[in-house]
Amino acid sequence: MNDKKSEEVLAEVYRNSRLALQSISDVLPETQDEPLREELRYQHDEYEKIGGKAVRLAEDKNVALKGPGPIKKAMMWSGIKMNTLTDSSRSHIAEMMVRGTVMGITALKSSLGEMQAGASDADIRALAEEMLALEETFEARWKALI
Repeated sequence: MNDKKSEEVLAEVYRNSRLALQSISDVLPETQDEPLREELRYQHDEYEKIGGKAVRLAEDKNVALKGPGPIKKAMMWSGIKMNTLTDSSRSHIAEMMVRGTVMGITALKSSLGEMQAGASDADIRALAEEMLALEETFEARWKALI
C-alpha cells in the first residue's frame, strides 16, 4: 500500500480500539454497578470487533500495526486506579469513559480530516467512519449515565 495517510488512519483505528479495550479492562474490576459492568462489557465486545476488522484490513493491505506501548498502558492503568480509588460511582466512571471516548473521537476526526477523499483507501475510510460513529454513540451512552 502506498497511501501513507490511509495507513496512518488504519493505525489510528487500531490504536484507538486497543486503548479503549485496555481502559475498559482496567476499569471493569473497579466497577460494582452491574448495569455499568454490562455496558462496559458490551462496549468491549464492539471495540474487539472493530480492532479485528482493522487487523484483517491491515493484513490484506500489508500494513504493520502497533498497539499502545507498555508505558502508555501503565500510565492508563495507574490513572484509572487513582481515579477510582476515592470514587467508583456510576457517574464518575461514566465521566472517565466520556473523556477517553472524546479523545478517541478527536484523534479519529483529525486523522480522517487529513485523508484526501479521492486518493484515500475507501475500505480504510469506511472502517474509520464506522469507528467514529461507534465512538460517538458510546459518548452519548456515557453522558446519559452521568
